[in-house]
Amino acid sequence: MNGPALEAGARRLSARVQAHLRIIYGERADDLVEPVVEAMRYPGAVEEPPPYQNYWDETDCWMITYATSVNREGEPGLKTLKTFCDRYLADTINGLHILPFYPYSSDDGFAVIDYCAVDEVAGTWGDIELMGSRYRLMADLVINHASSRSAWFQNFLSRKDPGKDYFKETKPEDDLSMVVRPRSTPLRTEVETVDGIRWVWCTFGPDQVDLDFGNPEVLLRFVEIIRFYLEKGVRVLRLDAVAFLWKEPGTTSLHDQRTHEIIKLLRTLIDFFDPSVMLITETNVPNRDNLTYFGNSNEAHAIYNFSLPPLLIYTLLTGDCRHLKTWMMSMPPARGGTTYFNFIASHDGIGMRPVDGLLSEAERTRLLETLTGFGGRVSLRTGPDGAARPYEVNISLIDALAGTEEGPDEFQVDRFICAHAIMLALEGIPGIYIHSLLGTPNDYEGLARTGRYRSINRRSWDQDELDAVLADTSSTQSVILSRLSELIRLRRQQEAFHPNAVQFTMQLGLELFGIWRQSTDRRQDVFSISNVTREHQSLELASVNLVSTDQWRDLISGVRIEEGQATLELSPYQTVWLTNR
Repeated sequence: MNGPALEAGARRLSARVQAHLRIIYGERADDLVEPVVEAMRYPGAVEEPPPYQNYWDETDCWMITYATSVNREGEPGLKTLKTFCDRYLADTINGLHILPFYPYSSDDGFAVIDYCAVDEVAGTWGDIELMGSRYRLMADLVINHASSRSAWFQNFLSRKDPGKDYFKETKPEDDLSMVVRPRSTPLRTEVETVDGIRWVWCTFGPDQVDLDFGNPEVLLRFVEIIRFYLEKGVRVLRLDAVAFLWKEPGTTSLHDQRTHEIIKLLRTLIDFFDPSVMLITETNVPNRDNLTYFGNSNEAHAIYNFSLPPLLIYTLLTGDCRHLKTWMMSMPPARGGTTYFNFIASHDGIGMRPVDGLLSEAERTRLLETLTGFGGRVSLRTGPDGAARPYEVNISLIDALAGTEEGPDEFQVDRFICAHAIMLALEGIPGIYIHSLLGTPNDYEGLARTGRYRSINRRSWDQDELDAVLADTSSTQSVILSRLSELIRLRRQQEAFHPNAVQFTMQLGLELFGIWRQSTDRRQDVFSISNVTREHQSLELASVNLVSTDQWRDLISGVRIEEGQATLELSPYQTVWLTNR
C-alpha cells in the first residue's frame, strides 16, 4: 500500500476515535484523540482493516481454565498447564482462555492488584508468551473494577496520582435505588482518605472497587494495558463485567450508551492494530440485552451465549426441548465479522438472569430445586426493590446432569456427553471449561476451605494424581475426556460446523432436539439430532428430509443410512450428526 493510502488510514483512524470520544466525553474529546491513539503505539503506518472478516473457522475450540487448575509442587502453574495441554489436548484445543493470572486479592483473580504483572504462583510473562505461541490466547481485561489493595486505590486513599481520581465515588444521599447488580453486598463502601471520609462504588463487593471511566485518564490506562497484552501474545480480550462500566446515580447503571461507545472505541483501536485480535464481551444479563453487544458489527466480535447453559441443562433435566427450540429460533444469525461464544460451564455458576423471559417462575424454581438436590448452591443478588433473588447456581456440570427432575440415574455420563454434542454443533465458537473436559465433580473441600459457593467448581488437580486417573481408562474422567476429545476432533473436520455456517432449528417434537447446519459453499449438510430423554426414541427420517441422491452417515457412530430406511432409533441421550460428506 502506498504512502498516501497509509496516511489516509491514519486520518480515518483519528476521525473514528474522535467520533467515539465525542459521544463519551463531549467537549473534552478533541484533546483526547492524540493521547488515545499514541497509547496504542502503532508499529508504523496504520491501514484501515477490511470489514466483516471472520478470523475463525470450524477448527477453533477453546478451553477455559485457571493457570493453576492443574498443579505440581514446586512448579509454576502455567508450566504445568502447558504440559497438560500438550499431552492431552494437542489435536483438539487450539485456543486457551486463561482466567486472570495477575496478582490479586480476592475472587480468584478478578480483584486485580497489578494488571501488568503475572502472579508468581502462575509463572512469568515468558510463560504467557510461550502459551501464546502455541495456542490462541484469551486473557481477561478486568475493566470494571480493581483491587482495594492495588497501587491505584492506595493512591486514591492517599490522594496521589496515578489513582487519586480513578475510582467511582458516590454520596450517601445519591439515589442508587435503580442500580442493577449481581451481588447482595452493600453498593457503597465507606473509606477513609487523607482528606476525609469518601464513599466508593463497589458493584461486586468492597474489595473490588469500581473504576470511573468518566475520567479519561482511566480509559488511557486501559488502552495502554491492552497494548501491553498484545505485545505479550494475547490475541483475544475478554471484557469482564463490561455491562456495568458507566455508572450514574438515578439510573440502572447497566448498558449505558457510553459503555457501548467505549467498546466501539476499543474495537476501532484494535482493528487498526491487528484485525485478527478479538474482543469478547462477558455480560451475564437477559438474552435481548446480551445481543446488543454485537452493536452494528462494530462492538464485540463475539458475545458469551449466556442463555445456553441454563436452557440446555433445563432441557436435559426435563426431557423437553420446547424452550431450547423457541430460544434457538429467536436467535439472529451472527453477521459477518461476529459470532457467538458458546459454553455450558465456566468458573462461575449457571446464571439465572439469562433465562428471564425464557422460563416461567415455576420452571425456574423446579430447575433450582433439582440442581440444589444434586449438591448445588444458590448465589443471590439484591434487586432494586431490596429483595434477594437467585443470581446463579454453583455446581459442577457433571453433577448438574446427575439425573433428571425425578432424581439421579444411570445416564449421567451419557447426558453430559449429549449436552456437549449439542453445544459443539451450534453456530458459534465452542468454549469448554477444563473441569468439563475432566468431568470434575463438586469440590466440597474447596467450598469448605474458602466458604465461597463458586469454589465448588474451581478445583485444582494435582498433575500426578490426574495423570493416574486418566491412565485408568475405566475412570469417569478418562471416559469423558476420551469421548469429548473425539467429538471435538470430528467437529473440526466439518465445514458445516464453521461458526458462521447456516443454521436452522428443526421441529422434531419435544423429545428430539435437532438443528441443520450447512457449509457456506453448500457442499456439506450436517443434521445434529439429540434424544434429550432417558427413553429410546424413534426418528422418522422423512422429517429430516435427507436428499435421496446423497449417501448419509452418522459421523459419531459411523452408521450409514440405508436407501429406503424409514426410521433411526436413538438410545437415551444419543446424538447423531448425519452428514452427506
